[in-house]
Amino acid sequence: MLTIISCKPVDNGNALWLPEGTPKVDAAVKIDESLDLKNDGFMIKDLPEGRTILAKTEIGAMYGTYALQRLERTGKADGTLDIREEPSYERRILNHWDNLDNTVERGYAGWSIWHWGEPVPVDLIKEYSRLNASVGINGSVLNNVNATPEMLRRDYLERVAEIADIMRPYGIHVYLSVNFSSPAALGGLETSDPLVPEVREWWAEKVAEIYSLIPDFGGFLVKANSEGLPGPQDFGRTHADGANMLADALKPYDGIVMWRAFVYSPKSSDRANQAAEEFQPLDGQFRDNVLVQIKNGPVDFQPREPFSPLFGLMPQTQLMAEFQITQEYLGFSNHLVYLIPLFKECLDSDTYCEGEGSTIADITTGKTYPSVYKTTAIAGVANIGRDENWCGHHFAQSSWYGFGRMAWDVNLTSEEIAQEWIAQTFTDEPEFVEPVLDMMMTSREAAVDYMMPLGFHHIFAWTHHYGPEPWCEIPGARIDWLPKYYHKADSEGVGFDRTRSGSGNVDQYHEPLASMYNSIETCPEELLLWFHHVPWTHKMASGRTLWDEICLHYDRGIQTVRGYQAVWNDMKPYVDAERWEAVRAKLEIQESDARWWRDACVQYFGEFSGLPIPSDVEKPERPLDELKKIKLDMKHHN
Repeated sequence: MLTIISCKPVDNGNALWLPEGTPKVDAAVKIDESLDLKNDGFMIKDLPEGRTILAKTEIGAMYGTYALQRLERTGKADGTLDIREEPSYERRILNHWDNLDNTVERGYAGWSIWHWGEPVPVDLIKEYSRLNASVGINGSVLNNVNATPEMLRRDYLERVAEIADIMRPYGIHVYLSVNFSSPAALGGLETSDPLVPEVREWWAEKVAEIYSLIPDFGGFLVKANSEGLPGPQDFGRTHADGANMLADALKPYDGIVMWRAFVYSPKSSDRANQAAEEFQPLDGQFRDNVLVQIKNGPVDFQPREPFSPLFGLMPQTQLMAEFQITQEYLGFSNHLVYLIPLFKECLDSDTYCEGEGSTIADITTGKTYPSVYKTTAIAGVANIGRDENWCGHHFAQSSWYGFGRMAWDVNLTSEEIAQEWIAQTFTDEPEFVEPVLDMMMTSREAAVDYMMPLGFHHIFAWTHHYGPEPWCEIPGARIDWLPKYYHKADSEGVGFDRTRSGSGNVDQYHEPLASMYNSIETCPEELLLWFHHVPWTHKMASGRTLWDEICLHYDRGIQTVRGYQAVWNDMKPYVDAERWEAVRAKLEIQESDARWWRDACVQYFGEFSGLPIPSDVEKPERPLDELKKIKLDMKHHN
C-alpha cells in the first residue's frame, strides 16, 4: 500500500494543482526490482489484466501514480496507454534562499515554511513534499546560498533531520548551503584553507555527523568568493581546490557538491566575462561528485540574457543549470510572468561546443559528454513561502509546477506544461484554457517589453530590483551594481559593447555564435543592446530607428498587460470569486508598473537621444523629476 502519497491538506492553503487527499487512479501498482528503469522511472501499461503502474522502486510507483492522475485530470487517460518515463535529470532540486530568522532572500510569498525556532510544521512540509513529488522534484536545499556558519550547528542539524524524515517518503532528499569559513567561524580553527589537513578533517567529521542524522543527505551547495562571501581564493586556492575538499568528505556517502559559478568583481572588464575567465581554466580538475552550477545567463537572472557561455566551455566538468523561479527581476509576486519559456530558451540554446546540436539540455543531461557525467542535476530558486497560495501570486505557482515538469522531462514544451497546469488548477474548459494559455505564453515577452527590451539589462532600482532606476548613482557603490555600468547611454547611442572591439565577451561563445553576436547587422535584435553600443538612429529590421523601436516596445508591453486585464475580466464565470479578485488586483498593479517603467525609461533615455517620442506611442504620464523621487521601502528579504 502506497501510503506515501497521502497527507492531510493544510489549513492555510489549497492544494494548487492537486486535489485534496490521496490520488484515486484506476490502476494496479506493481513494484519489480528487476525492471530496466533508471532514476525512479515508471511505466503505465494497459495489460490484459487491466491498467497497471510498473516501477522498480516505491518512489517510482509514486511518480507513476501522480502521472496517471495528471493524465486522468487533463483528459488524456482514454484509449490504450503504453507509457515509459525516466527523468531527464537525476537530481531535480529546489534552492530555498531561507534564513534562520525565517526571512527569505528574494522571497515574495511570506516567511520561511521551515519555521526555524518553532515547532516543525509537519502537515505543511508534507503538503509541500507532496506537491513537489507530484511533478518529480526530488531535492530541496533548505537554506540560503548566502549561508551562515550556524547552519551546521548540531541543534540545526537535528532540526534538518526532522525535516528530512518528513520529506523522505516523498522521495525528496535534503541538501544544505554551507559557508566556506565554517571551520574557523564555527569550529574554532585558525584557518579555513581547503588544503590544510585540520580543515579537511573538520569537514570530514562534520559530514560524518550529518550522515549519522540523515543517512540519505544529498550534499552541499556552495557560494564562494562571490559578493563578499568567503571561499578558497581567500587562501590563494582555486574553486576546484575548495570544491574537491568538500567532495572528498562527501564521497563515502554518495553526497555531491554543487559549486556555484556566480562570481564577479568590479575589477573585471565585464561582469559577463568573469565566470568563464575563472572556471574554464579549471576544466577537468573537479572531482566526479562535483557539479558546477551555472545561472542561465552570464549576469544575473535578467528578464532576457543570452545563455551563459560557460555551458559550452567545460567539456570535462559536470555542469548543471540554475534558474530562478522566484521573480527577483520580474515583478516579484505582483506580475503574471510564466517563466518556463525563459528556462526553455536557455536549455534549447545551441552552444555549438561540439558542432551544431550541442544544446545546453544535451550537455547538462549528459548526452553530449556521457563519459564525464556520473550524475546530472538541475536547480530552481524557489518562490515558496507561507502565503495562503504558497507563491504570492496564483499564477506564480505555474513556474514552480513547470520547473518540476521540465526537470522531469526536458522535452516537454512550455505550452504543454502550461496547459497541464491550467487544467488541473482551474478548469479544462476550452473557453478558459485557450485565452489564459495565450496570456501565460506571451507574459515573459510582455515583461521584457515593458521593462528592458532589445537587450537592456540590470537597470533596476537599488537593492530591491523591482522598479526602474536607470539613473541610479550611489556614492561609493560598486560600479557593477549600478545601471549605468550596463546601459552606457550617451548622446551617440546606448548599450554595452561586448564585441571584439569592446569587452570581447562574444568570443566566449563558439562559432557561428561569436561572429553573429559580434556584428550589429546579424546580432539578434532581442540581444542587440546586450552586445552592442548602438546609435540612436540605427535602422532596425522594421525600418524604424532604434529609438523609435525602444519606445514602441515599452508601449507594446503596456498594451499587452491591458489585454490580460480584459481577458481576465471575461474569465470571471470560470473562477471562484476569491482567486479571480486576487489575480485582477495583481494585474492592476502590473499595468501600473508597466506604465511606470515606460514613463521612467522613455524619458530618461530620451534625454540622451534628443529624439521625440513617436506619435503612435502613448505619452508618459508623470515627469521624470517626479519619478526620480520614488523610493520604495523594499528590502531583498521577503
